[in-house]
Amino acid sequence: MSKSFFSFFFFLAITSGCWAQQYHTFTHADTLRGMLSPERACYDVFFYDLHLKIDTNKHAISGYNVIAYKMVSASTQLQVDLFWNMEIDSITQNNHTVGYTRDGNAAYVKFPERIPKGTKDSLKIYYHGIPQVAKNPPWDGGFIWSRDSLGKPWIDVACEGTGASLWWPCKDHLSDKPDSMRMTFDIPDGLMSVSNGRLRSQKFLGNGYTRFTWFVSVPIINYDITLNIGDYAHISDYYLHDKDTLTLDYYVLRYNEDKARTQFEQVKPMMACYEKYFGKYPFYKDGYKLVETTYWGMEHQSCVAYGNHYLNNSFGFDFIIIHESAHEWWGNSVSCSDAADMWLHEAFATYAEALYLECTQGEQMAAKYLHMQQKRISNKYPIIGPYNVNFQGTDNDDDMYFKGTWMLQTFRHVVNNDSTFFSVLKGIQNKFKYANTNTEEVIDYINKATGKNYAPFFNQYLNKTSPPIFEYTLQQKGKKAVLTYRWDSVAENFEMPLKVTSKVEDSVKTYIAITPGREWKTLKLDDFNTSDFSVDMDEFYVIPKKDE
Repeated sequence: MSKSFFSFFFFLAITSGCWAQQYHTFTHADTLRGMLSPERACYDVFFYDLHLKIDTNKHAISGYNVIAYKMVSASTQLQVDLFWNMEIDSITQNNHTVGYTRDGNAAYVKFPERIPKGTKDSLKIYYHGIPQVAKNPPWDGGFIWSRDSLGKPWIDVACEGTGASLWWPCKDHLSDKPDSMRMTFDIPDGLMSVSNGRLRSQKFLGNGYTRFTWFVSVPIINYDITLNIGDYAHISDYYLHDKDTLTLDYYVLRYNEDKARTQFEQVKPMMACYEKYFGKYPFYKDGYKLVETTYWGMEHQSCVAYGNHYLNNSFGFDFIIIHESAHEWWGNSVSCSDAADMWLHEAFATYAEALYLECTQGEQMAAKYLHMQQKRISNKYPIIGPYNVNFQGTDNDDDMYFKGTWMLQTFRHVVNNDSTFFSVLKGIQNKFKYANTNTEEVIDYINKATGKNYAPFFNQYLNKTSPPIFEYTLQQKGKKAVLTYRWDSVAENFEMPLKVTSKVEDSVKTYIAITPGREWKTLKLDDFNTSDFSVDMDEFYVIPKKDE
């Protein structure tokens, strides 16, 4: 690790503790959920096999999950996560019952002998219960037991932040993706179950239930696993990329089929734009789906939850389709290892909205959209949160989204070369495809790809509550103006160019690049009136501060 990176992440370690003390009080349960404890770190999950029966009348689930794992280091116990209100019936390994103890939402599976490093085995956990109900999905995790307008059952689950372990036993830590997963759901006849990946089979059981089996063939983060039940119509379509065909499958309430066919026409141009900027859609093997849900939306991998009522915003696009689908690249393929780094999901996906507009409607419309987003920045908290506690945001976490998107817009213009900038975005996708990563690794990649050290830049925007403050004075001296300027309240070694007006003709501004530092600098502007001065706020997010 370079000296600059050591300094940057030593700063992260310190500020993470300060963050927690200043803004939040965390509990033992937060640590159990967010910490990569020795009992979690000692094993890696490579396959889950979830099999559940859903009782829509009692709002209950029952069944089992098989956890196939490999020991990364020797241990006598493993931490498996399942919410306290879900009853574990038994845990077996190789048809032998295994003992366990519970600590809140964690279960510690205990073995009579130490399991050696490199061992591959599996646990089968039988359980049942009434899972937590989501009070405000998708921000509040849990099941949503609802009915459509015809009175038929309509059921979903959302669990980002709260955790997949609210409804199925797993190693519920962001750092561990299984290589693949099978999900089997027994649901009442007459309804359809929709989940991630491909539908492998549908079987009538003859007992009032139908069994649906879905399979995900690529790595997937736990909170992306979903269950949707309803009286769905299935719309099938295709997107062609060079010689590859991506299946597009839409599952919507039957009476919304016509509206869906029209609204979802946005998917193909969106896919073309995102593949242009980010590279090939990561999940061709598992396809792309939109499924109508009871709640607003969620980025469930290859099965995006859609609940936006077929509405476009004032910019002419469906926010849920455009934002949540961007997560297929940012969040689902490239995933953070700790919730503190959730900006890797949300900042990029939010910036993708503006890029979609730039792609389909031009730069001016994208700039207008970005300024709309900027109005929601509060500069109240750092973007990066505390580590090891499953940090779920603050009372106002808009900065992770909107300050994050303006950080990326600013970085784009600091690089000042779109070819380089977008090659970096595609490079991140290639480097960390299907993987878990963190802020350090991503910035290290950016530095290597560009040949420059941008750690101080990202330190400023990610770890300080305020963006750079551009402090300046202006003096009119005849037909000339004298600009004196510097950076204020910036991180150590922070460097960034900025653009300011150098002349105005017929109401058209011409900008010139300057390089502020911590010390005062002076610039003379010929034939310039101080009243015409402005900072380029279309390309850079800073706070101008004029000293009188």
